[in-house]
Amino acid sequence: MTDAGAQQVDILDGDIPRHVAIIMDGNGRWAQKRSLPRTLGHKQGVETVREAVKAARDIGIKYLTLYSFSSENWSRPEAEITELFGLLRLFIRRDLADLHKNNVCIKVIGRKKGVPEDILALLDEAQNLTRDNSAQTLIIAFNYGARDEITDAVKKIAMDVSSGKLSVEDITDVTISNTLDTVDIPDPDLLIRTSGEVRLSNFLLWQIAYSELVFLECLWPDFSRADLESAIKIYQSRIRKFGGLAMEAGS
Repeated sequence: MTDAGAQQVDILDGDIPRHVAIIMDGNGRWAQKRSLPRTLGHKQGVETVREAVKAARDIGIKYLTLYSFSSENWSRPEAEITELFGLLRLFIRRDLADLHKNNVCIKVIGRKKGVPEDILALLDEAQNLTRDNSAQTLIIAFNYGARDEITDAVKKIAMDVSSGKLSVEDITDVTISNTLDTVDIPDPDLLIRTSGEVRLSNFLLWQIAYSELVFLECLWPDFSRADLESAIKIYQSRIRKFGGLAMEAGS
């Protein structure tokens, strides 16, 4: 078994994904396995977020998208939703200065409807403070659902056609991409989901058309730098064809 230093060198010698997206799954099961309240699983999950952002920055990942609260999460018990919102408040208030100091740009994607005003204000503050930072972009998918995002994009394009700003013939995949929340953000090279579940859960459905997908067994609170490196090694072992043929050596 290689040591951590050797493992890191192996990764840095290979192709580092420019954009990694993560479905952070398993907080509740992590707590349940330890006979703890689900809220403690979420708290530990926030600590893991801090470490994951740092590890991604150290490795050289330029864009990191975290699925923090989905549009479907509103169906959870009210007390759990309140706890999740409280943890987001804590994360921004505690970590924003450090992220800004480390030249991290924060972007938020997802609908604003239904989100408490103080949280919207905190998210706006984080984006405004860090908008000119360039070392890394941290995208927080909050109150986000890919179907909602695509629906909103279709509505906007339809309005542009109706008003004469755009013709039907001019609509392309680029038009749609430029109308999504992730405009100006490259599509993910690698999507990671923790907890052993093998599904996409309405996350970045348009953007991950050609992403490499890696599903890990570890629950999110247990996710470590070693797990991130393991996922990157899997990514590096694959040949990305983007719908075409793999390039032959020397061709």
